[in-house]
Amino acid sequence: MLESLEIVLVCVAAAICYGIVHDQFTARICIEYFTVFHPQIFGTQSPTLLGIGWGVIATWWVGALLGIILGVVARAGSRPKLTAVALLRPIGKLLLTMAACAALSGFLGFVLAENNIIFLPDRVASGLPVTAHSRFMADWWAHHASYLSGFLGGIAVCVMAFRRRSRSGEIFGRRRVLFNPRKLAAASNKPTARPTAGGQSSKSPSLKTQSSSPSPLP
Repeated sequence: MLESLEIVLVCVAAAICYGIVHDQFTARICIEYFTVFHPQIFGTQSPTLLGIGWGVIATWWVGALLGIILGVVARAGSRPKLTAVALLRPIGKLLLTMAACAALSGFLGFVLAENNIIFLPDRVASGLPVTAHSRFMADWWAHHASYLSGFLGGIAVCVMAFRRRSRSGEIFGRRRVLFNPRKLAAASNKPTARPTAGGQSSKSPSLKTQSSSPSPLP
């Protein structure tokens, strides 16, 4: 139970750290994404504070949801269990993948908006200066890419954890069979067959049987 809680906490911490770093960039690219498109919770125009605040609010629940599911996948059942430490590497890879997707999507959204290929909805564009449209689109695409890649990547991490436990369970089961003392003892006491003069095989008696039979008289 404690290890499952650690997995949840690791996922929440990872999601929050990613959200804060991510929003430090997007808040500086287009501050209006937070001041116009989001509720005015913090009452500040500071990109640093907005990035920290929304970086926590928008991500902690995603990390908690992933942590609960991953904790069940990694710990439930009789198969060899995974620890929170064992999941650090795949979670780190997931965060790097999300960051790459966000950067590429944000850049693509900016380029498409700059070339008048895509446009903001009227309800959003009406509250923004024209000079902020392309930058807003960059933030919008970056955030959506983070959520989408995080969702798909979270599923991939859970599948990886399940398969890793399955492989470990198969290897552990084989080792138990291979090094089972009872089965080794039974195999060593099993009588061996040897050919006779008539071409048929006969089982050699055990040492105990041979020793108990009377010796012939001289």
